[in-house]
Amino acid sequence: PKTKLPPLADPSPEEIRKIIQEFAAKEKIFKEARNNYTYHQLNKLSQLDSDGNVVGVFQQEWDILFEDSGKRIERVTYAPPDTLKGLIVTKEDLDNMRSIQPFVLTTDELSEYDVKYLGHVRVDEITAYVFDVRPKEIKKGRLYFQGRVWVDDRDLQIVKSEGKTVPEGLKTKGGENLFPRFTTYREQIDGKFWFPTYTVANDTLYFASGAIPVKQIIRYTDYKQFKSKVRILSTEAADVPEPPATGTSAPKK
Repeated sequence: PKTKLPPLADPSPEEIRKIIQEFAAKEKIFKEARNNYTYHQLNKLSQLDSDGNVVGVFQQEWDILFEDSGKRIERVTYAPPDTLKGLIVTKEDLDNMRSIQPFVLTTDELSEYDVKYLGHVRVDEITAYVFDVRPKEIKKGRLYFQGRVWVDDRDLQIVKSEGKTVPEGLKTKGGENLFPRFTTYREQIDGKFWFPTYTVANDTLYFASGAIPVKQIIRYTDYKQFKSKVRILSTEAADVPEPPATGTSAPKK
């Protein structure tokens, strides 16, 4: 039997405001820092039947690299013909894989969101503050994150995000655009950056034509620093807790 742990203390309203500013500032630093890294990204969307069997797959793998000129490029390394039935992976889906699912809320976007404190919880080996995040308004042509984030209570860094991309039901020439609800896990890279290493989604997309169950997996591996122009602000890794178990094998260097 386990002893019951006492509840974790809640920060004051003023402390909550500071925590939100701090984790958003670190998100911006990490997003900029990741622009100086090469890495491999696997994107896989499986279409399921009502019994959970795979009936179709979209898969692409990308190397995120730099040309000799220093220009950042995305090179597709694996892209078999997709076997999806009645589903199309759209430009918005690919944008979602590139930008919304990895990083959800930086200082630049903070003013566009309502962020509400939900509680102080234990997650695997760490303790974290949980926040509800939703856009204040939906502007045409923009995609937003709506969901929850878990912020490590010692380093004030997002270690997990769970939610979905909005708005839903965007009409395009090909039909409706729906996004699955996802969870993104982070791991610490090079002793200072909490980068996404694994995103998973198990959801049913309710199209006008009917419900389609899907499973999505994104893995980010082989992070390697290419150049360093990013100044690290207050993210020194003093006594950093272990990240939550994600089932990934992203290297820690």
